[in-house]
Amino acid sequence: MIALYRPGTSIVHRLPAGPKLIALMLLAIAITVFATTAWAIAGIGVLVVAGYLAAGLGPLEVLRQLVALRWIVAITLVTQVIFLPLPVAATNTGRVVTVVLLATLVTLTTRTSALLDAVERGLGPLRRIGVDPARVGLLLAMTITVVPVIAGFAANIRAAQRARGATPRLRFLAMPLLVMSLKHADDLADALIARGAE
Repeated sequence: MIALYRPGTSIVHRLPAGPKLIALMLLAIAITVFATTAWAIAGIGVLVVAGYLAAGLGPLEVLRQLVALRWIVAITLVTQVIFLPLPVAATNTGRVVTVVLLATLVTLTTRTSALLDAVERGLGPLRRIGVDPARVGLLLAMTITVVPVIAGFAANIRAAQRARGATPRLRFLAMPLLVMSLKHADDLADALIARGAE
């Protein structure tokens, strides 16, 4: 989940954004390619928790992030169990969870502005082939700010369903969430056009 920056003075907080992003990319590739057993996933999970502890975030933050990932875990696991044996599906789901937790650790310990600056600097050499780092940075900034908004929509829909006495279910959440998200996207597009950023 895309999380908000938590100020701190830990060694993880003090690391520059660029090296953090490079490390995240390399670790994500390594986890995807080499973590093929439950034991490997468990070992990586211990390292991820150690990263949270080194950042001064504590085990409760890890638990909070795991709870936030419950729908990703459910959807990923259920859709894979249809086609794959349960151990394989569980291992694949574990890989997804560990990578997302690592990405969350980066966003929890790095200011968004620093992340965007690092991405723009890293994409600088691609100007020669027509890539505009500023536009990519704008896209990332909008993504980072929109994800919590959509999560807020989902929370409001669930609260409204509970207020009506209905049991919140995924199939009853999807349609209103899609409608609200599309409306928000239209409003955001109109705002960008009005400011000349189309």
